[in-house]
Amino acid sequence: MPPSLALWLTLAIIAGLFIRDFRGKPNVTSALWLPFLWVVVGPGSRFLSQWLDILGFHVGGVTVEDGSPIDAAFYFALIAAGLLVLRKRRVVLAQFVRHNRWLAIYLLFCLIAISWSDFPYVSFKRWIKLLGDPVMALIVLTEANPTESLAVLGKRCAYFMLPVSILFIKYFPDLGRYFDPWSGAPMNTGISTNKNELGFDCWILGMILFWHLLHVLKWERSKAKWNELGLGAGLLAMDVWLLKMAQSMSSLVAFALGSAIILFFGFRWVQARRAGAYIVAGIAICALAGTIGFMGDFIHFLGRNETLTGRTDIWRMLWNWDINPIIGTGYESFWLGERREEIQSVQPALNEAHNGYLETYLNLGFIGVGITVAMLFAAYAKSRRELFHNFEFGRFRLAYLISFILYNWTEAAFRLNGFPFFIFFLIAMDYRVAADHVPERVPEAAFKRPTLGFIPADN
Repeated sequence: MPPSLALWLTLAIIAGLFIRDFRGKPNVTSALWLPFLWVVVGPGSRFLSQWLDILGFHVGGVTVEDGSPIDAAFYFALIAAGLLVLRKRRVVLAQFVRHNRWLAIYLLFCLIAISWSDFPYVSFKRWIKLLGDPVMALIVLTEANPTESLAVLGKRCAYFMLPVSILFIKYFPDLGRYFDPWSGAPMNTGISTNKNELGFDCWILGMILFWHLLHVLKWERSKAKWNELGLGAGLLAMDVWLLKMAQSMSSLVAFALGSAIILFFGFRWVQARRAGAYIVAGIAICALAGTIGFMGDFIHFLGRNETLTGRTDIWRMLWNWDINPIIGTGYESFWLGERREEIQSVQPALNEAHNGYLETYLNLGFIGVGITVAMLFAAYAKSRRELFHNFEFGRFRLAYLISFILYNWTEAAFRLNGFPFFIFFLIAMDYRVAADHVPERVPEAAFKRPTLGFIPADN
């Protein structure tokens, strides 16, 4: 098929999917388009300046320290629009802090950490952008039905990101593929700019689609049910194919683990109150597998070696780097200036620690790591509590949290410009808003089973 014909066919498919979405009248407001744009023009694909470059508008002026003025203006506009939506919904900062203390402490410590950065202005700009993640997550959570809002957001992102990724890989290889700077091997990137980004797109969208399909199976028999199942299955098939093409083992394992947990908690004999016991049992089984050598065999089965594709060498080098171990180098400051150049002279193109906990240590020190761990425990407590009040959303929260924790062992996801961190904020936050504060509600909902909403937590 000629690339031009493939392009028009893809655009027609995307248009058809969105027309179907509009006709379905999901129980969400127009404000949900803000998180959609936040994902598809940035963390989940490419920045606005990169899309403009593809279209022939070469904006230039992009550096690691300063970024792109166009991107900065775009994200600032999205954050400002998001804050206006939250203000209209009467979201109160004090209530957010009260119900999300460790998230608030994390954001505050990142702000304080700007003061000891070698690049305070750059660090401050990145902190402002970080605020976009909780702002967009709050928009989803303050919808009339947060469970449906997450499903609609995931499907809308899939409508655009999955077909475009296939289009780029198969018909526009100069956009959808690249050669690894370390090994020289060809890699598939799809809509994103590297294979790991395509991988985490597929991991997250795949989990949302799988979770949504399991819920749709509970609908009453109808034409709408079978249509929704067919659409979801088609999108999930595209997602799995792209996950295979990405060859990102971290994302593949995270997707498999997260989906297995979602499925596991759907069995009638599984008791939500024993969630902690199930997790401990899972950890114990993994530890036992490691002692008998099974984990090594599993790593080889995934096509990797004991160094995890050189990651252990990177971890050793960065762990021994001369920084302040208590407070780190400052928020999002480690990979800047001469330090980045020195590291890349040894490891070309390296710009992350490939471990979220080590990445946090480099930027925020042991204090930052401690706050991050506390934030994860608080997220677990909320996810477990949600199983008793809104089971469907609760099992997704718990499944994503566990897969996110594992994913950060081989990739750095506690950072801005990342789809995984945005979804983490979404599942780690609690916020209850009165129904009359959510405008533009419509009576028809894709989720037929009623939910009870969010119960504020004290974590």
